[in-house]
Amino acid sequence: MTAWNDFNDAEQQQSFDLIPKGTLARVRMTIKPGGYDDPAQGWTGGWATQSFETGAVYLACEFVVLEGEYARRKLWSNIGLHSPKGPAWGQMGRSFVRAILNSARNVHPQDNGPQAAAARRIQGFHELDGIEFLARIDVEKDGRGELKNVVKSAVEPDHPDYARLMGVPPKTPGSGSSGAPAAVVPPHAMPAPAAPQRTAVPGKPAWAQ
Repeated sequence: MTAWNDFNDAEQQQSFDLIPKGTLARVRMTIKPGGYDDPAQGWTGGWATQSFETGAVYLACEFVVLEGEYARRKLWSNIGLHSPKGPAWGQMGRSFVRAILNSARNVHPQDNGPQAAAARRIQGFHELDGIEFLARIDVEKDGRGELKNVVKSAVEPDHPDYARLMGVPPKTPGSGSSGAPAAVVPPHAMPAPAAPQRTAVPGKPAWAQ
């Protein structure tokens, strides 16, 4: 075994150049619990975070690129739930989560069939913790004015590259069983179960029944 003070066989430092804006990549999203609950809104389990400075409520999310040139790279973004300034931020967050569910569960965004509608419902934020979907990577400035990668949008099944990058058959609205996820969707496209210490809903998710 190499001596602790000999670093000759240590791996070279990884490059942290920005991932180009617009890159599509399959990612796994995990939520850092912030301990904030609002049962009236259905926000339970301590998943949400509230900002002490602004009072805004959000999900603090980490995204890990799963494959390709940028595999194992990590990105961080918040999904807005509520802002004291008005409804716009929360509505943007809801749109993002809808797109994440469509992407992860292979539901066409224009499909309004009963199974497609069920696939866009969750019983708690735990269903988003570990979910895998196709993301569009963006670039924005952080609080110090430095550029960073973020994830603000999910790529849905109506995108021409979705089927190839997610490894599923192409899909059109209303095809199959009223928008039900294709039977051959690989496990990586389904939401991962919650960690053992976090209570998850047992059995099949409602949208898959």
